[in-house]
Amino acid sequence: MTIKRIRSGPRMSQVVMHGGIAYLAGQVVPAGATERTVGEQTRFILEQIDRLLAEAGTNKEHLLSASIWLSDIEAFAEMNEVWDAWVASGCAPARATVEARLARPECLVEIAVIAAIPYRGSPIA
Repeated sequence: MTIKRIRSGPRMSQVVMHGGIAYLAGQVVPAGATERTVGEQTRFILEQIDRLLAEAGTNKEHLLSASIWLSDIEAFAEMNEVWDAWVASGCAPARATVEARLARPECLVEIAVIAAIPYRGSPIA
């Protein structure tokens, strides 16, 4: 089977596709971002995820799994408020959320998802 990479660099790819599955790298706000709250960062990241899923030929209705890292688990409710408004009704993925120290101090949230890539003509497409 073919492996396809999207926005690939020397360290990582933003998306790797294989066997009808799209694996997204963890998404965070870029350096110098103006998003300062967990809610703002979550919204920004979910918009990035929407764009990457579209590039891979899928969308949030085909999510299989989500991993979420928060720099402070006390922000769980704030993140969930944005997540709940974004996730497609009836299409919630398996999900884990944990507290972790993230790569940069200004990063409050990191989200990685895995999604099925629907086949053309598929009833789930």
